[in-house]
Amino acid sequence: MPIFRRLRDLGVLGINARNARYILRENPRRLYPRVDDKLRTKVLCEAAGIPVPKLLAVARRHHEIPELLERTRSLDSFVVKPARGAMGNGILVIGSRRGHAYHRSGGRTLDLEAIRYHVAGIISGLYALGGHRDEAMVEERLSTHPALREIAVEGVPDVRVIVFRGVPVMAMVRLPTRASGGRANLHQGAIGAGIDLATGHTVRAVLRNQPVRTHADSGRPVVGVAIPAFDRVLEVATRAAGQTGLGYVGADVVVDAERGPLVLELNARPGLSIQVANGAGLLPRLRRVHELPTREMDLAERIALGRELSRSHPLRPAAQEEAAC
Repeated sequence: MPIFRRLRDLGVLGINARNARYILRENPRRLYPRVDDKLRTKVLCEAAGIPVPKLLAVARRHHEIPELLERTRSLDSFVVKPARGAMGNGILVIGSRRGHAYHRSGGRTLDLEAIRYHVAGIISGLYALGGHRDEAMVEERLSTHPALREIAVEGVPDVRVIVFRGVPVMAMVRLPTRASGGRANLHQGAIGAGIDLATGHTVRAVLRNQPVRTHADSGRPVVGVAIPAFDRVLEVATRAAGQTGLGYVGADVVVDAERGPLVLELNARPGLSIQVANGAGLLPRLRRVHELPTREMDLAERIALGRELSRSHPLRPAAQEEAAC
């Protein structure tokens, strides 16, 4: 069938190949808890000196909820999230507080009882993988870097980096929109912009799999944007992936306005839409890494290899996308 041949020629990695060749072969299942549990991920990173958002409180049982809420009383902003949630589900971002009113991104107001109810749902497993009991964690609320504020609406963007055998092979920045509720999740309506690893600039962007050149809300260009501190982004993403023992990892990094790049979370089953955002397939880069003794390379050499792969298998710029239509 022509479409399948076309995808193969473009080097697009499909879900079956991803599962069989990379997730099953490269990611031992016994190590999944290191990334499926955000609290364990945080401990791994902190032990290696990799920066992560500050942990402010944890509730593992329902009787611990009052103590968690008490620790938030003095905070004007914070984030509540499930330790074992997925796809951004269950994350509650409090942007500001006035008296007893807590304001979410988008303007919705909550009281303390609503937050208590949300935390109880997290612990009961409402948002957890498999519906199992979970832990509620409160983290500091990060601030968008000034260079990205005009293209991230009502939320903080993050950079997803695919790391294979210690080599960063592809990256995109995920930009929140009003439609995504300020969340940096593509399936909820965020914009995904592919990043040229060699230059750190975005070269193509998509919204719900359709090419775009400007942000849906601000109207600002999302192509040709320089990602701040991109060298450091690649460094912390690659180091964090290496701490897991997994061979195929998606690392999510936020460039905080004050603290710089921080590892937000890691994923043992990263999605495939990063290829759509980049206009390029993962397979040529993954195959090249297969051929090389990457375990003998130091960190700088592996990052340099990832950037060289970006040059050898370039992204499809937005201008070429439009010319082909």
